[in-house]
Formats: sequence, C-alpha cells, structure tokens
Amino acid sequence: MIKGVMFDFSGTLLRIESTEEWLGAVLTAAGIRLADEEFTYRVQRLTQYGALPGGPAPLHVPTHLEALWRERDLSADQHHAAYTALAREAGLPELAQALYDRHMTSTAWRPYPDTEPTLRELRRRGLPVAVVSNIGWDLRPIFRAHGLDDLVDAYLLSFELGTQKPDPAIFRAACDRLGLAPADVLMVGDDRIADGGAQALGCPVHFVDHLPVDQRPGGLASALGLLGSL
Repeated sequence: MIKGVMFDFSGTLLRIESTEEWLGAVLTAAGIRLADEEFTYRVQRLTQYGALPGGPAPLHVPTHLEALWRERDLSADQHHAAYTALAREAGLPELAQALYDRHMTSTAWRPYPDTEPTLRELRRRGLPVAVVSNIGWDLRPIFRAHGLDDLVDAYLLSFELGTQKPDPAIFRAACDRLGLAPADVLMVGDDRIADGGAQALGCPVHFVDHLPVDQRPGGLASALGLLGSL
C-alpha cells in the first residue's frame, strides 16, 4: 500500500521555459537586440551544448568538461561551473552568468496543469510528499513563488546531500525523512535511469513524459491512478 510519494522536480512537477524564451528574457534585460537569424543561431548553439539547466541535454559535451558534467549536481559550485562553461562554449561568454541567473528565477519555471491539484489531493488524503532532485541550487523559492511549498513535506536535493540519482542513497534519505519504508513510497519521475534508481530500494516507480507544459495536462493525475481515482 502506498503511504507517501516522492516526485522529481524538472520535467515532472515543473518545466523550465524554452531556450528561445530563456535567451530572449536575458537579452531583453540586457537591452540587447539581435537580428532574427542571429537569434535563431544562438538558440541552436545553446541547445546543441545543453546550456539551459532543465532543458535539452547536450548533443556533445566537450572532452574537457566531461567529468564536470557528470558530477554537476553534487555541489552548487560544480553546477554553476558546468552550465556557465557550456554557455561559453556555445559562444555567449558575456551572457553566461546572466543566463545562469535567469534559470533560477520563478518566472523561468511553469508548473504542469495538474501539479497543484495532485499535490493538494495527496495532502487531503494525508500522504506525505518529498521532492527528490538532481540540482545545484535551492529550488524551495520556486515552490514558494508558485504556491506549492506548503504541499511538500521534504526536499532532498543532490547538492545538499552530496549524492545524486540514481544512487539509492538519495531515495533512502527521502523515505527516512517521510518516516516510511521504501516499499510504501511511490517515486514519480521522467528519467528512467535517474528516477528509476528508486527501484533498487523496492520503491514502486511511475514515469511521466518530459513534455512542454501545454502538451501534458494530466500526467501526474494519471500516475496517481495507482492510488485510486483523483
């Protein structure tokens, strides 16, 4: 019987803005205007290098950044270093810091349509919730800004724990924080490797699709069909 739920953050509960929106917001704030062709080219380069945290993964990580990329979520410094380096590799060294800062703002993230209703239903049923994320910065202000923080009982963030998914240790820590046995805690995420690591503890796991917000109106409610109809 499921007595608690763990959720991934990016691509599961909330989704980062598009690379076009991300770059556009930073350029507007800096008072910079690019011709349409140049803007399209810069978006393509940022996408190629995976410079947007929470966005598409890099198509190719430069050799000298491979080790940093693999361990980017283990500390705030590594996360910052990895993503600003990718922005520089994409040809935007002068905007690397501003791009990084932008992705940590609440306006850069949108909850999926069923995120709040699902979390509220879990609260109504008395099921505790943990957010388990591979991340290099504190996402709690994002949840507060979107009115979701009071619906989360615990945050297990890789950069605070020094371990990252799929290491079972982060899921065990979450179950301990919820005071529940792993077999009683459902893990909901979008990454079959990272989030699937919970299965090693005996947690049931359900996957949702990492889609734009307007293309996935009911993924979470569908996942929680395991608990009965919402």
